Amino acid sequence: MTVVSLKSMHNHSEEKFLQEKQSRLQEFLFTLKVMREFIKGFRTLHFVGPCVTVFGSARFGEEHPYYKLGMEAGSALSKLGFAVMTGGGPGIMEAANRGAKEAGGLSLGCNIVLPKEQTANPYLDKVVEFNHFFVRKVLMFKYSFAFVVLPGGVGTTDEMFEALTLIQTKKVSDFPVILMGKEFWKPLLDLLDTFDREKTASRTEFDSLLVTDSIAEMTEFVRVKAIKRFKLAKELQMKRSKWFFEKE
Repeated sequence: MTVVSLKSMHNHSEEKFLQEKQSRLQEFLFTLKVMREFIKGFRTLHFVGPCVTVFGSARFGEEHPYYKLGMEAGSALSKLGFAVMTGGGPGIMEAANRGAKEAGGLSLGCNIVLPKEQTANPYLDKVVEFNHFFVRKVLMFKYSFAFVVLPGGVGTTDEMFEALTLIQTKKVSDFPVILMGKEFWKPLLDLLDTFDREKTASRTEFDSLLVTDSIAEMTEFVRVKAIKRFKLAKELQMKRSKWFFEKE
Protein backbone atom coordinates (compact mmCIF):
# COMPACT_ATOMS: atom_id res chain seq x y z
CA MET A 1 0.00 0.00 0.00
CA THR A 2 1.33 3.42 -0.99
CA VAL A 3 0.68 5.99 1.72
CA VAL A 4 1.14 9.72 1.21
CA SER A 5 0.82 11.12 4.72
CA LEU A 6 0.47 14.70 5.88
CA LYS A 7 0.21 13.93 9.59
CA SER A 8 3.39 15.83 10.35
CA MET A 9 1.64 19.11 9.53
CA HIS A 10 -1.47 18.35 11.60
CA ASN A 11 -1.77 21.24 14.06
CA HIS A 12 -5.49 22.00 14.08
CA SER A 13 -4.89 24.72 11.50
CA GLU A 14 -8.37 24.27 10.00
CA GLU A 15 -9.99 24.72 13.41
CA LYS A 16 -7.95 27.87 14.05
CA PHE A 17 -8.65 29.24 10.59
CA LEU A 18 -12.41 28.82 10.94
CA GLN A 19 -12.76 30.00 14.54
CA GLU A 20 -10.17 32.71 15.06
CA LYS A 21 -9.29 36.00 13.46
CA GLN A 22 -5.80 35.67 12.01
CA SER A 23 -3.12 37.91 10.60
CA ARG A 24 -2.48 38.08 6.88
CA LEU A 25 0.74 36.12 7.41
CA GLN A 26 -1.12 33.33 9.23
CA GLU A 27 -3.71 33.17 6.45
CA PHE A 28 -0.95 33.01 3.84
CA LEU A 29 0.76 30.16 5.69
CA PHE A 30 -2.57 28.34 5.94
CA THR A 31 -2.97 28.74 2.18
CA LEU A 32 0.45 27.16 1.63
CA LYS A 33 -0.54 24.16 3.77
CA VAL A 34 -3.73 23.72 1.75
CA MET A 35 -1.79 24.01 -1.51
CA ARG A 36 0.63 21.34 -0.30
CA GLU A 37 -2.26 18.97 0.38
CA PHE A 38 -3.70 19.57 -3.09
CA ILE A 39 -0.35 18.92 -4.77
CA LYS A 40 0.19 15.68 -2.81
CA GLY A 41 -3.27 14.53 -3.81
CA PHE A 42 -2.83 15.45 -7.48
CA ARG A 43 0.51 13.66 -7.75
CA THR A 44 -0.79 10.51 -6.08
CA LEU A 45 -4.07 10.21 -7.99
CA HIS A 46 -3.26 11.69 -11.40
CA PHE A 47 -2.72 8.36 -13.18
CA VAL A 48 -5.20 6.09 -11.41
CA GLY A 49 -7.69 6.17 -14.29
CA PRO A 50 -11.46 6.64 -14.13
CA CYS A 51 -12.80 6.24 -10.59
CA VAL A 52 -16.09 5.67 -8.87
CA THR A 53 -16.27 7.06 -5.34
CA VAL A 54 -18.19 5.08 -2.73
CA PHE A 55 -19.48 6.94 0.33
CA GLY A 56 -20.78 5.32 3.51
CA SER A 57 -20.58 5.15 7.29
CA ALA A 58 -17.43 4.24 9.18
CA ARG A 59 -19.54 2.61 11.91
CA PHE A 60 -20.85 -0.59 10.32
CA GLY A 61 -18.92 -3.72 11.27
CA GLU A 62 -17.96 -6.67 9.12
CA GLU A 63 -21.06 -8.69 10.02
CA HIS A 64 -23.54 -5.93 9.14
CA PRO A 65 -25.59 -6.38 5.93
CA TYR A 66 -24.54 -2.91 4.76
CA TYR A 67 -20.87 -3.91 5.03
CA LYS A 68 -21.58 -6.89 2.79
CA LEU A 69 -23.46 -4.64 0.38
CA GLY A 70 -20.44 -2.33 0.30
CA MET A 71 -18.16 -5.24 -0.61
CA GLU A 72 -20.50 -6.28 -3.40
CA ALA A 73 -20.62 -2.72 -4.73
CA GLY A 74 -16.83 -2.36 -4.68
CA SER A 75 -16.38 -5.68 -6.44
CA ALA A 76 -18.97 -4.89 -9.13
CA LEU A 77 -17.49 -1.45 -9.84
CA SER A 78 -14.01 -2.93 -10.06
CA LYS A 79 -15.18 -5.53 -12.58
CA LEU A 80 -16.53 -2.67 -14.72
CA GLY A 81 -12.95 -1.40 -14.92
CA PHE A 82 -13.12 1.47 -12.45
CA ALA A 83 -10.71 2.29 -9.67
CA VAL A 84 -12.76 2.33 -6.47
CA MET A 85 -12.18 5.35 -4.25
CA THR A 86 -13.47 5.86 -0.72
CA GLY A 87 -12.74 8.05 2.27
CA GLY A 88 -10.20 5.40 3.22
CA GLY A 89 -11.57 4.61 6.66
CA PRO A 90 -13.34 1.64 8.29
CA GLY A 91 -16.93 0.45 7.93
CA ILE A 92 -18.52 0.74 4.50
CA MET A 93 -15.44 2.50 3.15
CA GLU A 94 -13.35 -0.52 4.10
CA ALA A 95 -15.98 -2.84 2.64
CA ALA A 96 -15.94 -1.14 -0.77
CA ASN A 97 -12.14 -1.08 -0.86
CA ARG A 98 -12.02 -4.71 0.19
CA GLY A 99 -14.49 -5.74 -2.50
CA ALA A 100 -12.50 -3.91 -5.15
CA LYS A 101 -9.15 -5.32 -4.04
CA GLU A 102 -10.38 -8.90 -3.76
CA ALA A 103 -11.85 -8.58 -7.27
CA GLY A 104 -8.41 -7.60 -8.59
CA GLY A 105 -9.17 -3.91 -9.05
CA LEU A 106 -7.44 -0.74 -7.88
CA SER A 107 -8.45 0.36 -4.38
CA LEU A 108 -7.92 4.00 -3.35
CA GLY A 109 -8.47 6.03 -0.18
CA CYS A 110 -8.60 9.73 0.66
CA ASN A 111 -8.31 9.49 4.42
CA ILE A 112 -8.98 12.38 6.81
CA VAL A 113 -6.79 12.69 9.91
CA LEU A 114 -9.12 12.75 12.94
CA PRO A 115 -8.58 12.25 16.69
CA LYS A 116 -10.67 9.06 16.62
CA GLU A 117 -12.66 6.68 14.40
CA GLN A 118 -10.87 7.42 11.11
CA THR A 119 -7.80 5.30 10.39
CA ALA A 120 -6.84 4.02 6.95
CA ASN A 121 -8.21 0.55 6.27
CA PRO A 122 -5.88 -2.31 5.18
CA TYR A 123 -7.42 -2.82 1.72
CA LEU A 124 -5.92 0.22 -0.01
CA ASP A 125 -3.42 0.18 -2.86
CA LYS A 126 -2.91 3.92 -2.53
CA VAL A 127 -3.98 6.30 0.21
CA VAL A 128 -3.56 10.04 0.65
CA GLU A 129 -4.09 11.43 4.13
CA PHE A 130 -5.56 14.91 4.56
CA ASN A 131 -5.95 17.34 7.42
CA HIS A 132 -8.60 19.45 5.70
CA PHE A 133 -12.04 18.10 4.85
CA PHE A 134 -12.59 20.45 1.93
CA VAL A 135 -9.34 19.44 0.21
CA ARG A 136 -10.19 15.77 0.65
CA LYS A 137 -13.66 16.32 -0.78
CA VAL A 138 -12.34 18.07 -3.89
CA LEU A 139 -9.97 15.17 -4.62
CA MET A 140 -12.73 12.59 -4.15
CA PHE A 141 -14.92 14.39 -6.69
CA LYS A 142 -12.19 15.35 -9.16
CA TYR A 143 -11.35 11.85 -10.41
CA SER A 144 -14.80 10.24 -10.27
CA PHE A 145 -17.33 9.54 -13.01
CA ALA A 146 -20.01 8.17 -10.65
CA PHE A 147 -20.88 8.23 -6.95
CA VAL A 148 -22.32 5.32 -4.98
CA VAL A 149 -23.79 6.26 -1.61
CA LEU A 150 -24.45 3.58 0.97
CA PRO A 151 -26.10 4.21 4.35
CA GLY A 152 -24.25 6.64 6.56
CA GLY A 153 -24.52 9.63 8.84
CA VAL A 154 -23.83 13.34 8.66
CA GLY A 155 -20.58 13.03 6.70
CA THR A 156 -22.04 10.65 4.14
CA THR A 157 -25.11 12.84 3.67
CA ASP A 158 -22.91 15.91 3.28
CA GLU A 159 -20.90 14.18 0.54
CA MET A 160 -24.06 13.00 -1.20
CA PHE A 161 -25.60 16.49 -1.21
CA GLU A 162 -22.30 17.94 -2.42
CA ALA A 163 -22.48 15.64 -5.45
CA LEU A 164 -26.10 16.55 -6.14
CA THR A 165 -25.37 20.26 -5.73
CA LEU A 166 -22.43 20.18 -8.15
CA ILE A 167 -24.59 18.34 -10.70
CA GLN A 168 -27.62 20.60 -10.20
CA THR A 169 -25.56 23.77 -10.62
CA LYS A 170 -23.69 22.36 -13.64
CA LYS A 171 -20.33 22.67 -11.92
CA VAL A 172 -19.68 19.07 -12.96
CA SER A 173 -21.17 16.86 -15.64
CA ASP A 174 -24.37 14.94 -15.01
CA PHE A 175 -22.57 12.02 -13.37
CA PRO A 176 -24.67 9.17 -11.97
CA VAL A 177 -25.39 9.15 -8.24
CA ILE A 178 -26.67 5.84 -6.85
CA LEU A 179 -28.15 5.52 -3.37
CA MET A 180 -27.98 1.91 -2.16
CA GLY A 181 -30.63 0.99 0.40
CA LYS A 182 -34.17 2.07 -0.46
CA GLU A 183 -35.54 1.82 3.06
CA PHE A 184 -32.65 3.75 4.60
CA TRP A 185 -32.91 6.61 2.07
CA LYS A 186 -36.73 6.87 2.04
CA PRO A 187 -36.75 10.01 4.29
CA LEU A 188 -34.35 11.66 1.85
CA LEU A 189 -36.64 10.90 -1.09
CA ASP A 190 -39.53 12.41 0.88
CA LEU A 191 -37.38 15.53 1.38
CA LEU A 192 -36.65 15.73 -2.36
CA ASP A 193 -40.40 15.51 -2.97
CA THR A 194 -40.82 18.43 -0.56
CA PHE A 195 -38.19 20.41 -2.47
CA ASP A 196 -40.05 19.70 -5.69
CA ARG A 197 -43.43 20.62 -4.22
CA GLU A 198 -42.13 23.88 -2.74
CA LYS A 199 -40.19 24.61 -5.96
CA THR A 200 -36.84 24.93 -4.17
CA ALA A 201 -35.51 22.18 -6.43
CA SER A 202 -36.98 20.09 -9.20
CA ARG A 203 -36.87 16.31 -9.30
CA THR A 204 -36.04 16.66 -13.02
CA GLU A 205 -32.72 18.19 -11.94
CA PHE A 206 -31.81 14.83 -10.46
CA ASP A 207 -32.33 12.56 -13.45
CA SER A 208 -28.93 11.05 -12.75
CA LEU A 209 -30.08 9.87 -9.30
CA LEU A 210 -30.95 6.20 -8.79
CA VAL A 211 -32.18 4.62 -5.56
CA THR A 212 -31.93 0.84 -5.51
CA ASP A 213 -31.17 -2.29 -3.50
CA SER A 214 -29.83 -4.13 -6.55
CA ILE A 215 -26.14 -4.41 -7.40
CA ALA A 216 -27.12 -5.45 -10.94
CA GLU A 217 -29.24 -2.30 -11.35
CA MET A 218 -26.44 -0.15 -9.96
CA THR A 219 -23.96 -1.73 -12.37
CA GLU A 220 -26.17 -1.20 -15.42
CA PHE A 221 -26.88 2.42 -14.41
CA VAL A 222 -23.15 3.15 -14.15
CA ARG A 223 -22.52 1.37 -17.47
CA VAL A 224 -25.10 3.49 -19.31
CA LYS A 225 -24.75 6.82 -17.48
CA ALA A 226 -20.95 6.82 -17.13
CA ILE A 227 -19.11 4.34 -19.37
CA LYS A 228 -21.25 4.74 -22.48
CA ARG A 229 -22.08 8.41 -22.04
CA PHE A 230 -18.51 9.56 -21.42
CA LYS A 231 -16.92 6.95 -23.72
CA LEU A 232 -14.57 5.85 -20.97
CA ALA A 233 -13.51 2.71 -22.83
CA LYS A 234 -11.94 4.96 -25.45
CA GLU A 235 -10.12 7.17 -22.97
CA LEU A 236 -6.44 7.60 -23.90
CA GLN A 237 -3.74 6.61 -21.45
CA MET A 238 -1.97 9.74 -20.19
CA LYS A 239 1.80 9.81 -20.44
CA ARG A 240 3.98 10.76 -17.52
CA SER A 241 6.29 13.73 -17.78
CA LYS A 242 9.94 13.65 -16.80
CA TRP A 243 9.74 17.38 -16.11
CA PHE A 244 7.46 16.68 -13.12
CA PHE A 245 9.58 13.69 -12.00
CA GLU A 246 6.68 11.31 -12.72
CA LYS A 247 7.69 7.66 -12.86
CA GLU A 248 6.20 4.95 -15.06
